[in-house]
Amino acid sequence: MRVLVTGAAGSIGRVAVLGLTARGHEVVALDRVPEPDGHEGRFHTADCADPDAVAAVFAEESLDAVVHLAGNPEEDALPASLTSHVVTTAAVLDAMVAHDVRRIVHASSNHAVGRTPRSELGTDLLGTDVRPRPDTFYGVAKVAAEALLSLYADRYGLDAVACRIGSFQPRPATVRQLSTWLSPDDCVRMLDAALTTTAPGYAVLYGISANTRGWWDLEPGRALGYEPRDDAEAFAAEVAPSPEDDWDAAHVGGPYATASYERPALP
Repeated sequence: MRVLVTGAAGSIGRVAVLGLTARGHEVVALDRVPEPDGHEGRFHTADCADPDAVAAVFAEESLDAVVHLAGNPEEDALPASLTSHVVTTAAVLDAMVAHDVRRIVHASSNHAVGRTPRSELGTDLLGTDVRPRPDTFYGVAKVAAEALLSLYADRYGLDAVACRIGSFQPRPATVRQLSTWLSPDDCVRMLDAALTTTAPGYAVLYGISANTRGWWDLEPGRALGYEPRDDAEAFAAEVAPSPEDDWDAAHVGGPYATASYERPALP
């Protein structure tokens, strides 16, 4: 497939570009920062919050799908979060409709359900059919972006897969990440599966590796062909306990669900 990867210069974006290329896809990269040194292939510098700039990229390129990774991964005030995650998604979706690009794989987040208390799960895994319980304005924006994907899937018949990404790291660094880790290799497997699965319509999966201590149900991803192979437990002996571990695990969103992230919605 010929795939536009937005946020291509970010931590996940760089892995996605190389990994999807290695799997035979032709990748067109887009980011609001200049082309990184050593990048090979097509690269556009544009802000996904600018619909005209996004439309110009689509007009120049012939695309089969989009992997939409662009967005600020940190907490911010509500207007900035909505711009970073919802306005950018709207600009991409409008350009897709205008240029008949039929599939989008979207980087959502575990923080869309991050306020879910661990105590409510018991021994159960958290499915994708639960109500949204964002833990921050970042999480709120991811919930809203998922709703926008659902609308465009229903209104225009697009295939839209929202990947609720956990802790994307080279290796887990905290006790919580032994449950939430997404390895770079599994990230590529996830994106490739979401790009190539047959007619998913609107779908949500949890972007987590096959962690022994995982909190999320991986079956929705497996139904789309995502078979994670890595397990954070392989690194458990290297992860030192911390006084923060108890409150870090009180909610599935970890520290994002704590009072330290509470702030007014409007600056």
